[in-house]
Amino acid sequence: MTKWTATAASIWIQCFGGASYTFSIYSSALKSSQGYDQSTLDTVSVFKDIGANAGVLSGLLYSAVALKYRRARFGGPWVVHMAGAIQCFAGYFFLYAAVAGLVERPPVGVVCLFMFFGAHSQTFFNTTSVVTGVQNFSDYGGTIVGIMKGFMGLSGAIVIQFYDTLCKGNPSYFLLLLALLPTLVSILFMPFVRIYEACRAEIDKKYLNCFSAFALLIAAYLMVSIILRNIFTFSLWASVLTFTLLLLILLASPIGIAIKAQFMESKTRRETTASDALLDKETSIEYDGEDMTLVSAMSSVNFWLLFIAMLCGMGTGLATINNMSQLGQSLGYTTVEINTFVSLWSIWNFLGRFGAGYVSDYLLHTRGWARPLLMALTQATMAVGHLVISSGFPGNLYVGSVIVGICYGSQWSLMPTISSEIFGVTHFGTIFNTIAIASPVGSYIFSVRVIGFIYDKEASGDDCSSCSGTLCFMLSFLIMASVAFFGFLVALVLFFRTKRFYHSIVLKRFRHFPN
Repeated sequence: MTKWTATAASIWIQCFGGASYTFSIYSSALKSSQGYDQSTLDTVSVFKDIGANAGVLSGLLYSAVALKYRRARFGGPWVVHMAGAIQCFAGYFFLYAAVAGLVERPPVGVVCLFMFFGAHSQTFFNTTSVVTGVQNFSDYGGTIVGIMKGFMGLSGAIVIQFYDTLCKGNPSYFLLLLALLPTLVSILFMPFVRIYEACRAEIDKKYLNCFSAFALLIAAYLMVSIILRNIFTFSLWASVLTFTLLLLILLASPIGIAIKAQFMESKTRRETTASDALLDKETSIEYDGEDMTLVSAMSSVNFWLLFIAMLCGMGTGLATINNMSQLGQSLGYTTVEINTFVSLWSIWNFLGRFGAGYVSDYLLHTRGWARPLLMALTQATMAVGHLVISSGFPGNLYVGSVIVGICYGSQWSLMPTISSEIFGVTHFGTIFNTIAIASPVGSYIFSVRVIGFIYDKEASGDDCSSCSGTLCFMLSFLIMASVAFFGFLVALVLFFRTKRFYHSIVLKRFRHFPN
């Protein structure tokens, strides 16, 4: 096994690990079966967001059992994956039992707890794949993070494809699918995810680009699949043959890429000179000297600038997808259209994650542009997306969800990569997961205290639990547009603060290994 095998296995796990992005599919069923109002449902979604983004424990566990596993007989990245698989099954299976009526209606606190467990598994899958990828491909951190984060963003659309084929129209069975599918995939492929000794090779970029092209192919396939399902009605056998089987064949492609890359790397490694090995060692020592612990990172201004920027960008973006179902209903969109928004959100989310990672790597290697600049530009664009949604014009969700989805996804690619460069890779998993706490904090503020409060206030008529019209969400998204613009200003400050660092440290390191 090599780092290419680990990459292929991580991609498979990421393809099914992002269950938290499908909340809108079963949120209405959860709301009706448990008798929740909008604020209560948003509170449950906040616990989902906390679980899906507060990955400090996964970072600490990874540092304990993975980075030091060569000195221990029992350990490795698989331990982190196993912890995630256990939480995934326990959390979503309980939610399935509650919605399906297999257990008595549980208190809100219990539902929030198991929602947290189910979503928290995502951080364990994600941390293992991302940190292992950065360790194995340290010179192309943006690209590998974009690939891993991109497939995590696509996972929502992938799982929904299985749902539409096997049990469409029954959200309780969708929860059962969330309990089983990510758990089984993670357990099956976790033995292959390992950290390998850093071996910089010229083929790294070439075959990472192959994985990138494959990711774009999957995204294009899913987009066409979603559109066709809304135009035509397929029988069960046609759905299985046309969509699920083809999807499984496409997902098997990383194995072929890994085998070819492994063969070429073995051939190239024999041609590596001693001078290259010495240069590689010297560069690693220079870079390791910049590493910070979590405490030292939190003592820096850059940490809190990055945290505040993520609170604005991730928080408003997450609040948007969490309320997509109710937002669509208030504006008169059909159930099919709403489910389409949720599925396509995964596509836009992927394009943001993948595109920001790839483009930021390209601009850094070729132009010397520091990554925080791209973060600032995407947050300014996200503010425009929120304004589009608040306008309420016909088709506004089609346009607004694309803009916000892409910009939201880009934050998830840029933030971990910036963290690894500014604070170092030794404690990278713990640091970037700590910064990611900004996402659920922002989601709580904007989902519960802004969107939920204003929605319930605008609700009128006999059914006080629902609201219709543009006023239900207009003010909320105007507020979030202002917040996203503030995030743009904060990211711009981070850019100017780190501009000299990128030129003196990061670019100096990259010049030893040009594209």
